[in-house]
Amino acid sequence: MAKKDVVMKILLVCTVCDSRNYLTTRNKLNTTEKLGLKKYCKKCRKHTQHKETDKLK
Repeated sequence: MAKKDVVMKILLVCTVCDSRNYLTTRNKLNTTEKLGLKKYCKKCRKHTQHKETDKLK
């Protein structure tokens, strides 16, 4: 049987305007550091760096 909570849900927050734009998942066994992606922000209307926040429940 598989372990619980291996794949966790995370929010991606824009580093420029602090708006929460994206909801995604990551495997915490394979990726130990926090996720940082360059995504499009609707509020800034440009591509900015988005960083991982706390996991959702």
